[in-house]
Amino acid sequence: MKAPDFSAALSTSLMIFAFDGDSVLYLIGRKKSEPYSGASILPSTYINVNESCEDVARSMLSDIFKTEHFYVEQLNAFPRKYRHPEGRIVNIAHFVLVNWEEISETELPEGYRWVHREEHNEMAFDHNEIVAFAYERLKRRVRHRPMGFYLLPKEFTLKEIRQLYEEVLQRPLDKRNFQKKFTRSELLLPIDKKVIAAYGNKKPSQLYSFDEQQYATMSIKGYDFKF
Repeated sequence: MKAPDFSAALSTSLMIFAFDGDSVLYLIGRKKSEPYSGASILPSTYINVNESCEDVARSMLSDIFKTEHFYVEQLNAFPRKYRHPEGRIVNIAHFVLVNWEEISETELPEGYRWVHREEHNEMAFDHNEIVAFAYERLKRRVRHRPMGFYLLPKEFTLKEIRQLYEEVLQRPLDKRNFQKKFTRSELLLPIDKKVIAAYGNKKPSQLYSFDEQQYATMSIKGYDFKF
């Protein structure tokens, strides 16, 4: 039997999601060298033979945000033969959820910026494919796991939760039905504080935090929110 050819390499790209209170954003960078110098790309790097994929992903997060304590999940392998013009490079992409409250004032490295889903960003390699795959993963996750809480501030209103879910699912949700499902889930803890949620509102909105014990249980068992 012919010996296999091991002349291939691994890389990883990060699909980093954040929610700024109005929109779901993701982070892109700019390619600094050839091939495709100057093109938009997801944050990416190569993986050395003695490194784990997740360790490299977290190291990249630390370089970008000065911390790595965010939710990280392996997204998928993108192995198309000719995805990279310099050779056979398989991309093990990762899916990351960051809290806007924690990183909004972080000075990003040169070339990085937050973009909206609606913006048309033609990216190098197959990074547009990774973006599309990641949005579908996020959509599935919020239906079956309380993933959205990674994207919310520590204290939030029901309106903010609904707006996040509408952004992720890309459709309007019935306000009354949505609030009923979440308040019955036992995930939310009302706190002794209210805010005026929007300019012109007369009635203050109740603030909530999430029940960490219930959150841990539902993260493992899952649920099925049919909105």
